[in-house]
Amino acid sequence: MISKQISLENADEQIRRLYESAFPVDEQIPWDDLMRLIWEMPLDFTAYYDGEDFIGFTIVYPRKQFNRRTKQEQSGTCSNYALQGGGRPKVNWFWYFAVREELRGKGYGQQILTLLIEKYKGQTCVLDMESPMQVCENIEQRKRRHAFYLRNGFRDTNVYRTYNDITMTIMMIGEGSFTMQDWDDIIHELKQFWWSDDIKEG
Repeated sequence: MISKQISLENADEQIRRLYESAFPVDEQIPWDDLMRLIWEMPLDFTAYYDGEDFIGFTIVYPRKQFNRRTKQEQSGTCSNYALQGGGRPKVNWFWYFAVREELRGKGYGQQILTLLIEKYKGQTCVLDMESPMQVCENIEQRKRRHAFYLRNGFRDTNVYRTYNDITMTIMMIGEGSFTMQDWDDIIHELKQFWWSDDIKEG
């Protein structure tokens, strides 16, 4: 599998079509706004290809700080340097992940996630997904997605938040824990770049 970094110059129509078809409208950033964010934010926007055939893409928001407690902090054995934040690994927000519909179930999603986990090896990563605990029409899809991430080393943090009647849950891989304060901090950062007025927290 070949990966290619996406920028304003090479974000083509097939990537846009997949983006706009793979996610509910309520979870999408309008394409033009997303293109602006590629320019303004340190986003890792990567497309994946099998030869010349486009397979899918991921968008990761790498963050420099993370309000979390390491195993050393929890046991009381960490240094003052660690407590002050020095040496803590980044937390990376796995923002979007999509594979072309006709190629799903063929192992491509697993290959892409494996590459992504390897790319950020040793760092803490989080993602939000539609909660498999919420009563909804796509409950089976949510359960399959949840199980997919569990198989790949992610764990459920039991931190939930509802936007526009869709309940999202945070999953993470790496050391530490994730709190509502961590989520608030990420949202605060994103609001500096983009946060749609029609997104309502419930």
